[in-house]
Amino acid sequence: MLKLLLIFVLMSGLLISNALADIGGLGLGVILGEPTGLSAKIWTTKSTAFDGAIAWSFYKNTKLHLHADLLFHNFKFFNTRRGNLPFYFGIGGRIKLEKKSRIGARFPLGIEYIFTEAPMDFFLEFVPILDLMPGTDYRFNGAFGFRYFF
Repeated sequence: MLKLLLIFVLMSGLLISNALADIGGLGLGVILGEPTGLSAKIWTTKSTAFDGAIAWSFYKNTKLHLHADLLFHNFKFFNTRRGNLPFYFGIGGRIKLEKKSRIGARFPLGIEYIFTEAPMDFFLEFVPILDLMPGTDYRFNGAFGFRYFF
């Protein structure tokens, strides 16, 4: 089931990446920290994007972690001589598959360096999480990563 979901997500991303090429396209890369795994980002406008990850959480025991977020970028927050350095924030959801799987809401905050000379970005984010199932609890994730845009 998980393999089928992964194939569907990747194929969907490849099919729509050409339509989004004028905006910024589809970026694929890695996320390192809590969680660690594969990261993807699809720009929908010049200041909004969807991102997600298929990753592993190393908090206590190794667990599969899936998340998706809607992100809003502020390109005027930081001034840079080269590239772009937007501050971003957003809202999303996550599923952590384990013995008692968790479902929760994510509230990512981060910065992203977008190169002008190469189709790449680097990001650093801090994410408060409100778990809603199987019980209400709060947690934090933090990670950095990079993506290559097609």
